[in-house]
Amino acid sequence: MSDLLFDGDGWSYDTIQRIHDAVAEIAIGELGLDVYPNQIEIITAEQMLDAYASTGMPIFYQHWSFGKHFTQHEQMYRKGMMGLAYEIVINSNPCISYVMEGNTATMQTLVIAHAAFGHNHFFKNNETFREFTDPAGILDYLKFAKAFILQCEEKHGEAAVERLLDAAHVLQPQGVHRSGRRRKLDLRAEQDRQRDRRAYESETHNELWRTLPAPTGQRQGADASSPEARRLGLPEENILFFLERHAPKLAPWQREILRIVRLVGHYLYPQRLTKVMNEGTATYVHYRIMQRLHELGRIDDGAFFEFLSSHTNVVAQPGFDSPHYSGFNPYALGFAMMRDIERIVTKPDDEDRAWAPDIAGRGDVMGVLKEVWANYRDDSFIAQYLSPRLMRELKIFSIEDDPQESEYLVGAIHNERGYRRLRRALARRYDPSESDPLMEVSAVDLLGDRRLYIEHKVLEGRLLSKADARKSLQHIADLWGYDVELRELDAQTGARISEYEARPKRPFGREG
Repeated sequence: MSDLLFDGDGWSYDTIQRIHDAVAEIAIGELGLDVYPNQIEIITAEQMLDAYASTGMPIFYQHWSFGKHFTQHEQMYRKGMMGLAYEIVINSNPCISYVMEGNTATMQTLVIAHAAFGHNHFFKNNETFREFTDPAGILDYLKFAKAFILQCEEKHGEAAVERLLDAAHVLQPQGVHRSGRRRKLDLRAEQDRQRDRRAYESETHNELWRTLPAPTGQRQGADASSPEARRLGLPEENILFFLERHAPKLAPWQREILRIVRLVGHYLYPQRLTKVMNEGTATYVHYRIMQRLHELGRIDDGAFFEFLSSHTNVVAQPGFDSPHYSGFNPYALGFAMMRDIERIVTKPDDEDRAWAPDIAGRGDVMGVLKEVWANYRDDSFIAQYLSPRLMRELKIFSIEDDPQESEYLVGAIHNERGYRRLRRALARRYDPSESDPLMEVSAVDLLGDRRLYIEHKVLEGRLLSKADARKSLQHIADLWGYDVELRELDAQTGARISEYEARPKRPFGREG
């Protein structure tokens, strides 16, 4: 009897089960991966397009923008202008992997190794995901969110709910607690607290808003040192959270929808912080498993060559002068770094011992990799483990573009100082504190006209887009119900660079 898991391209559900069990033997038994239970769903191309449109979540509320994205993706797919992912994987317990029904048996094996074991292990063990997410509660919470928003549409009208979701979606990037407080989610408890919040909010009113605004000219701002500001938690980096808690005119159902959008954004935030590591881990895991299956005679040469062709395409890195270049391919960079760590652990040279003394020559490849996968995110991972040899192999270089100069400047060359500068520069590109605007609610005029003040700390002259700033500020003003002022300040000197103002045009409120 043949040991082959399959023969040819075709597969059945029994084949999928055999593939899963064979992959699990290697992933858990040999590589020592620690994963959530797996749930594998076979879906059509249309269902995959639907998943694209709704952020990849299996259960999600409805919004017009999801339909727009679905139509765009569908038209491009039908015209052959884009392909579809072989799989989508959900950070949940059980871990849900959606795999395309059109995949060959070889590709089903690859994606099960990649998603159901590679991503799954990373989701369960990486500290960033452990801090920000609640895999055991996410599916139930999504069911609650979908049902709640549907009830709101029936009671208050689709137009009112969609307008609120429009505003919340624009502000979702500013709805994450990045500083370390209130990160851990307990989504099951959120549903219980929702019932308590609605009962409380229907009977009470925030004491801070009982007084009428003072006459014009008697404005008093609540800065960070005042008791009122401390009660409001100022300064507050999570603008969506602040509006959800303290906007004076919002109805309880409107606050709950802001909370839903904020918690979903919070849940997805680790994906942004770990794209290189997450894909690098899953790609390394599928590479090791597919190699081992071939060695054991569980897949034949034809299947292995099919795998190698797909894998090579996934980890291809276009050169800087290629028309296809759009930065580093996270699969390519992540996989290359995992393989390089494997080399340093098993066959280090003197340079490796100098640059990575903590792992050079340790010999335990999977032990080292699992430590790395658990304890780093993209910026810290690159800052710690991008080696000089890999920089040379990937031909990494740095160009400085000074607007005051007529020519570009090569910022680092391949010597010791240059390697350190290159590593720092690349790590900074993945640091959210460098790429995300540093914005916070800084003050509220509690006793005057209730104007809300927001500050943007400008780093290295990176101002907000004027159009985006005005659009976002208008949504904030409509949610807040009073005037809002945004000040852009130099992060080093505190000097004011620019400012924007917005007045509520269509304020949200209890009448909504």
